[in-house]
Formats: sequence, C-alpha cells, structure tokens
Amino acid sequence: MNHPPFVISRYLKARRQLVWDVYSQAEHLLHWFGPKGVSMSHSAMDFRLGGTFHYCQALEGGGALWGLWQFREIQAPDKIVLLQHFSDADGGVARNPWNASWPLQTLSTTTFAEQDGGTLLTIQWAPYEASESEQSTFLAGHSSMNPGWSSVLDRLEEYLSLLQP
Repeated sequence: MNHPPFVISRYLKARRQLVWDVYSQAEHLLHWFGPKGVSMSHSAMDFRLGGTFHYCQALEGGGALWGLWQFREIQAPDKIVLLQHFSDADGGVARNPWNASWPLQTLSTTTFAEQDGGTLLTIQWAPYEASESEQSTFLAGHSSMNPGWSSVLDRLEEYLSLLQP
C-alpha cells in the first residue's frame, strides 16, 4: 500500500535562478541546509545525473548526522529528483540512527516554480522501495517533519536575504 507523500511548500522572495543555485551548489548548502542549531561539518557534491551529495550535520548539543543524496533527475532550474539516505562517514547507506523502521531510502522531488516575482519551492518526499512497516513509520512521522522542514526553509529564506540587494 502506498501512503501519501510528505509535501511542504514555501514562497521565497528570490528569483528562481538564485534559489536553484543555493539548492544545487555545495558552497551554498553549507550555509543553510539543516534545521536551526545544526551546522554542516562535511560536504562533498557531484551535482550531475548519477552523482551524489554526501554531507554531515553537526547536531546542537553534540553528535553528527551523515546523509547521502543520489541524483536521479536534474532539470535546471525546474526540478531535482533524488534518493535520500542516512549515511556513514564513508558514504555508505545506513539506517536512521533513531528509528530502525524508517525507510532505508526516500525519494525527494523538489520543484522551483516562478511565482509573482519570486519562487515557489515545493518538496515532495516519500518512501522508496519500502516495506509496509517502513511506509507506515514514514506516514506516522509526517507531523514531526513539518517543524523540521519549516526550520530548514526558514534558514534558506534567511540565507537568500543575505544574497540579494
């Protein structure tokens, strides 16, 4: 059974090309990717079809969270489709450190639509090749994803404001 994906959108007061650039370039992701209180301590990106983004987020209060994106579709400046995984320091796929029944991989589709002089950014996130138990765990987590993703998008908005006149 396929459950509905998690979807979040944010209107950003920045031109689409700029939003695309800060979402697709490692040197920009270092400044905003992650919820408030998290900083990026490692970032290696090969932004191309079949490429990866391997990163580590230093967590507030200590600890680290490794992640891995595998790019499946890139349509500049409209859409990025990727498989998202928890990872280890060597770039291997790993289980969620807090919830072993979380999907091993998720499919993330991010779209960038021009709207009223700015950009409507929409993230659609769903389990990929997941068991029913993993899908149910992901669905149960939807409500907790809103605050985390909202915090990430707040940081993106703040960062974009620094790059514009």
